[in-house]
Amino acid sequence: MENLRNALEESINEQLYQGILSNPRNKELASKIKVRPIMHKGILVYQASSFVGTKVIHRNYEKSELIAYIMENMQENFKQLEIEHVKFKITVLVSKKGKLTIKKKMNVEADQESFEQKIDLSHNRVKKYILEEGKPVPFLIDLGVQTKDGKTVNARYDKFKQINRFLEFIEDVLPTLKKKEQITILDFGCGKSYLTFAMYYYLKVLQHMDIRIIGLDLKEDVIDTCNALRDKYGYEGLNFLKGDIGEYNGVNQVDMVVTLHACDTATDYALEKAIRWNASVILSVPCCQHEVNRQITCDALEPVLKYGLIKERMAALITDAYRGNILEECGYDTQLLEFIDMEHTPKNILIRAVKKPTGQKIASVNAGKTEKDQKLQDSLQELEKMLHMQPTLGKLIQALDE
Repeated sequence: MENLRNALEESINEQLYQGILSNPRNKELASKIKVRPIMHKGILVYQASSFVGTKVIHRNYEKSELIAYIMENMQENFKQLEIEHVKFKITVLVSKKGKLTIKKKMNVEADQESFEQKIDLSHNRVKKYILEEGKPVPFLIDLGVQTKDGKTVNARYDKFKQINRFLEFIEDVLPTLKKKEQITILDFGCGKSYLTFAMYYYLKVLQHMDIRIIGLDLKEDVIDTCNALRDKYGYEGLNFLKGDIGEYNGVNQVDMVVTLHACDTATDYALEKAIRWNASVILSVPCCQHEVNRQITCDALEPVLKYGLIKERMAALITDAYRGNILEECGYDTQLLEFIDMEHTPKNILIRAVKKPTGQKIASVNAGKTEKDQKLQDSLQELEKMLHMQPTLGKLIQALDE
């Protein structure tokens, strides 16, 4: 760990832009930690922001305290550290066996100037979005989110925040996606495609990645409108098609599958497709979880389930937790995260699943099953029996064995 200490000693000063600890061993402790320098009461300190569930916990450290804090977290929980400094970038990776790899890349002069301009030492700095306020983005203007001069329309500010929040989820999985030469993304049930266009703009225009995105929806007029906008912007790697999630077979391999507000079991068909394609990343915001609501019965829970509203909410949560466990069983690191605040929409859970490096392609639900996998499968079967439910995703995955 001495090499890590030396890297931190060199990096942690007023020219540090940010440090991000990610890829946790235990997501319950924190999903990531962001570090940046700030001026507090005239003294240079370092603010560490820990993302724990839906909360962000801030704490300030002096340099020596921060170094100890980062080293402890890299030893006990996180497997990746990205340091962005004015003069260089450092990537720290920890293997399963605890081996530390440190890579350093010097910034060119233009990058140094860019980072110097971005560093903000104020304690309560204004939230900086991935799509910056005041900077016109063509698709946001046409979709009514921005004015022509880049100002966010007040009535659409929630949509602006939602788009940026979604891009933050993609930002977190960039290390996984950047391992591919060309990225293929499927967006099932793309609708008006605010987020589809945002994905393309972020990955292609801002990140300069080689990508193609296919948006799929059942509404022909929506598809026509989106393709017209695609042509207007010259987004050659973006294509919108009319089609059904369960029947789509237009590609053989996909790197990321996105399904946002696909209704009821349409989410299950999209997840099954993603698993079968061995997608590296899955982002899903489920909607209208009616199936389990119709099925669920349990004598012990009858005093709770007799209230329709409570039953509906319980069924939705059980459905998404079940989906998360199925994804884990199929070789994915899976998190259920808050997408946007409850006041904006009741459908605010995002399922983010990233294929484990050792995760093999699923040809059978029982292929390569470990004792832990078997225990998880047995638990899900017990849950199905207790609640008298048969969720579609479970049946679809089980069918891979038949």
